[in-house]
Amino acid sequence: MEPLDHAADRSIRRALGFTGLAIGTVMLALSYDLPLALRSGADLMALAAVVLLGMAWRSRGTDPRDSETWALFSAMRPEFANTLRRTEAQRLLAATLRRRLLWHAERVGAAAVALWALMGLMLLLR
Repeated sequence: MEPLDHAADRSIRRALGFTGLAIGTVMLALSYDLPLALRSGADLMALAAVVLLGMAWRSRGTDPRDSETWALFSAMRPEFANTLRRTEAQRLLAATLRRRLLWHAERVGAAAVALWALMGLMLLLR
């Protein structure tokens, strides 16, 4: 189901874009102490990854008709979205959201680990 994957990715990446803006602002504010800025960014990215994992865990119990992903999917494929029963739509959306949220959480977690490693390297080279 490629259009549903695309809609889920757009929705998740929009939220992660605002999260990245907030994390970048915090890191910029702490740029006077580079290891502190890197650690703060890593901690906040790890928090974002945990939130994504929590959302993936909760994705089965959500109503698909109330989500941004479903609104994007309905705009892309109205003929398909209107013919699905609620239970079928909920099953499809839950599986897709779970898969895509876990994929994004893995990438955000890897970025957090990279920032922690860079912070450790900075502390070693001081």
